[in-house]
Amino acid sequence: MKRILPILLVIAAMIVAGCGSSDTGSGKVYCLLHDNADAGFQGDLKRAIVNRLQAAGIETEVLDAKGDANVQHDQIKQAIDAKASAIVLAAVDGEAVIPEIEKANAAGIPIIRINRDISGGKFVSSVSDDREAGRMQGEFMAKNLPQGAKIVYMNGEMTQSGAKKRWEGFKEACLDKRPDIQLLASADCSWNEAVALRQMSLWLKLFPQIDGVVGANDDMALGAIRALRDAGRLEGVLVSGVDATDAALKAVSDGTMSQTVKQDAEGQGEGAFALIQAVRQGNKQPEDILVPFVEITKANIGQFLH
Repeated sequence: MKRILPILLVIAAMIVAGCGSSDTGSGKVYCLLHDNADAGFQGDLKRAIVNRLQAAGIETEVLDAKGDANVQHDQIKQAIDAKASAIVLAAVDGEAVIPEIEKANAAGIPIIRINRDISGGKFVSSVSDDREAGRMQGEFMAKNLPQGAKIVYMNGEMTQSGAKKRWEGFKEACLDKRPDIQLLASADCSWNEAVALRQMSLWLKLFPQIDGVVGANDDMALGAIRALRDAGRLEGVLVSGVDATDAALKAVSDGTMSQTVKQDAEGQGEGAFALIQAVRQGNKQPEDILVPFVEITKANIGQFLH
């Protein structure tokens, strides 16, 4: 059962639940990331987890699969062979990784899932609900777009459940509620700013009217903004993204981006740390942690600027 709870209370509850059990986790914690270990949200999440582990004096090793499922399989084997006390996993491929997860299960090594879906095996999760992010974007656009507005949508990699859920949440909250809003086009822009810039440049040539741009992450939204600015068509266009990166927060502050939805890397990192502490202290069945998204617009941007 998933609960949205204050992360510090979750940590306290899990540690208490583990008291009196034998410490099964004297070994190293492995953080196995799918890609871009130092960039954007992934970098923020990695740092949040690693900083907490190091502050607690827990030996940690971070490995980046660079988008290669076979490399990640070898890294999981490495962690199993090293008798890791826990594996924190952002899977390259949620289906292909199942046999390796089952091997870790058989070896008694707990798996903590972060950021990306896994389709089988036993694990616990510290994640956010991607459908919620899409819903927040959809509600914002439905509320603020004019009658008869025309929009474009930039997907992440649609082989990933997170991209699918963000699209579904957006569609339900905006397009299904406001049939007057026309979706001109959508495209898989691979979570990438440069790809989004190229795609937006093409759409600007095809469509004389674009009132809104929805990016499934901030990088794509920022790529769209660059293209709109270069074409002299940014004014009056609502642009939304997800992650609340530093660049996106600046864009919201200066008015070039209308909305970003904060995916709380620090909250997810705290949740992952709570789960690591729980399993290392003998709590065999901690509950999943669901960290809520937060909408950021011009109205509340001051709370999030550093």
